[in-house]
Amino acid sequence: MIRAESLRRTFKAGRKTIEAVRDVSFDVAAGELVALLGPNGAGKSTTLRMLTTLLPPTAGSVHIAGFEAAREPRRVREAIGYVGQKNSSGENHRIRDELVTQGRCYGLRARDARRRADEVLESLGISGLAARTPGTLSGGQRRRVDIALGLVHSPRVLFLDEPSAGLDPRSRAGLWEQIQLLRREYGITILLTTHYLDEADQMAERIVIVDRGEVIANGTADALKADLAGDWMRVTTSDAGAARAAAGLAGRMTGISEIAIDGSTVHARIAAADAALPGYLRLLDQDSITVTRAGVRRPSLDDVFINLTGRRLEESGDAHETTADQPIGATHA
Repeated sequence: MIRAESLRRTFKAGRKTIEAVRDVSFDVAAGELVALLGPNGAGKSTTLRMLTTLLPPTAGSVHIAGFEAAREPRRVREAIGYVGQKNSSGENHRIRDELVTQGRCYGLRARDARRRADEVLESLGISGLAARTPGTLSGGQRRRVDIALGLVHSPRVLFLDEPSAGLDPRSRAGLWEQIQLLRREYGITILLTTHYLDEADQMAERIVIVDRGEVIANGTADALKADLAGDWMRVTTSDAGAARAAAGLAGRMTGISEIAIDGSTVHARIAAADAALPGYLRLLDQDSITVTRAGVRRPSLDDVFINLTGRRLEESGDAHETTADQPIGATHA
């Protein structure tokens, strides 16, 4: 449903040429939910704008639902919904009227636009907001309205750029519950960006990580964590001397890729740590090393991100990317 091939985008800043996107390639299958992750300035929003025809690529190609964006932008726009980082509804229009107008802009007849507006309001659980104006809504309610605007024309592909940014945990959970219900109901394909790694871990079937305008990882969350971070065994001994001896024993085990000592605690990275820990404890017992605490820590997407980029996602700066030459403020293609 989505195919990005060797995408590149440069911008002029005075006499300098800035490469916002260097080489981005990935596919998204029909019905799949894929998260596009990366630090601030990595090229995520620029990539989304190229995928949604808001920004022409300097090089490379985009195919959406079988249509080439450069040659058939109208067909691509008919097939997609795009919810940007900013709220998209007008401040002085009632929510249902806004949705009907959006449907009419996509060519729906007046009666069909009204019917579709009611369907989307019901699907997102915001029918009770139909007669209200955006200024009277909470942040979570406004984001649901934004998504409703992106869905009113029944797109086959939905792009979500930071859909839950700025929402409290309860609103985030409610928003994602509705998005998952929509996926089950309509089988829609979703590509999203987010700075909440827990969202990507729990919701996305696959994760694409970009940094400095290039794809540096592409796979399921479990595969990325297993391949790029690894499990950790953690064993606390009686003192620092015992920890050094325990670290020596860990070094003899097959599959240990990294060992660290923190006071009286030994940390050892190994695949399938839960299966390896009992054997390690037997080795320690045979060597009369006292263990006061032991456990396993599964890697997180944060570990993957640090491993790949050298920094945490939240340390990469403001979530919103802007470039002088980029069109900002547009929310629907």
